Amino acid sequence: MQQIALGETGRQTTRLGFGCSSIMGALGRRDSLAMLEAAFDAGVRHFDVAPMYGYGEAEVCLGEFLERHRGQITVTTKYGIPPEPKQGMRSLARSMARPVLKLLPGMKKRLAGVAAKAATAGREATPKCSFRPDEALASFERSLRALRSERIDVWLLHEARAEDLQDDGLLELMERLRQQGKLGDYGVGSGYGKIPALLAERPAYCRVVQHEWSVQDAEIPRQGSYRIHHRSLTENFRRLHHALTTQPALCTEWSQETGRDLADAKELAALMLKAALVMNPDSVILFSSKNPTHIAENVRVAGDAALEAPARSLYALMQTEGAAMLQGGSPA
Repeated sequence: MQQIALGETGRQTTRLGFGCSSIMGALGRRDSLAMLEAAFDAGVRHFDVAPMYGYGEAEVCLGEFLERHRGQITVTTKYGIPPEPKQGMRSLARSMARPVLKLLPGMKKRLAGVAAKAATAGREATPKCSFRPDEALASFERSLRALRSERIDVWLLHEARAEDLQDDGLLELMERLRQQGKLGDYGVGSGYGKIPALLAERPAYCRVVQHEWSVQDAEIPRQGSYRIHHRSLTENFRRLHHALTTQPALCTEWSQETGRDLADAKELAALMLKAALVMNPDSVILFSSKNPTHIAENVRVAGDAALEAPARSLYALMQTEGAAMLQGGSPA
């Protein structure tokens, strides 16, 4: 897979990165490690995690995986949202539920959909840290221990807003950690709508900026920041696929324009992921999956040059006609 520089960390990594939000949550430890290995075997070398992922267990799981591949992998982790409380009870509940869900895959799919909607709705309500230097340093050191590492490649302020970053002692801490060699680079990882204010009001914190990007999104000027993107598919894919398949004439027109059958979910997903790569050529694009076949397919898409022109066409269509098309195809 193509390699690019990872910010100013001094390291190279792959264009595709694996998002670890599902490990140790939807998956148990053994399955989580298997998915990490599947991503590594497919060629992925960047992994994105946070203390809150997997009910506070994802960093530890990733740390076990990193020990097997020391020096071959780059990692982003974060500070700003603590793990949910009562982790032990949640872990017990998950372990009891997994055998039932394996026997009833239909229920698993429905529950996953409910969980995804709840997570999206509750994102802004999630308790956050206060972005104080002492609190941040304690979180950084916990992450180092969990990851079994002496260095973190990229450290992001998780869901930070411009108004959260008033104590420049935090900026001084991040710079000191970088000078000490414990940190490669730092920045913010926030929602698309928060990024313009962060860039305008707190640019010193924005060496690296991570936010969602899909073909539905207009470009945010870089202003010198290194970008990492995620959520090129997920609900964006489902919404676009629904809109296209409920407007057959428009779907046919767009399919002719791109040279691909956009009613085919696999074709559409491939173009959406490829668009994220070609429209953000110097960025890492994150994806998440619990399926080794899907992981391998995403890596194949990343390397398929024949998809570049169709992906650009899809992006152009979305930017000129997409808003009206999505409104016309919105679910009732």
